[in-house]
Amino acid sequence: MTIQRMDNVGIVVDDLDAAVAFFTALGMELEGRTPIEGAWAASVVGLDGMRSEIAMMRIPGAPGRLELATYHSPAAITPEPELAPPNTLGLHRVMFAVDDIEATLARLRPHGAELVGEVARFEDSYLLCYLRGPSGIILALAEQLS
Repeated sequence: MTIQRMDNVGIVVDDLDAAVAFFTALGMELEGRTPIEGAWAASVVGLDGMRSEIAMMRIPGAPGRLELATYHSPAAITPEPELAPPNTLGLHRVMFAVDDIEATLARLRPHGAELVGEVARFEDSYLLCYLRGPSGIILALAEQLS
């Protein structure tokens, strides 16, 4: 048996509306939004009394989805330090290929995006950067140059 596909990446956020707006500004589309709760959900995630809401975001015309989730019960836990550096163990970042890195940053800044470092050039191949999005999520952007 083999893996069929990677379905989505799940990200817990504290403000679902702000996260949806951020990823919409990035160029993703809202596929759907729904509450998740009940015994079946609690048994899957291992949290008694779990109540959450998810928003599924998709890349138009391409594979790849993000499942944004906010927890109403139990409350989400803030990691220490709150804004973990890029070398923190666990999920590192999600990278998106974009047509124009500067235009993408300009669209995301009004939604709270901040560069972690700076936009850097890798040889004659890519412009790359890390940025923080909603709830401190680290995203990477890559613009292919040739």
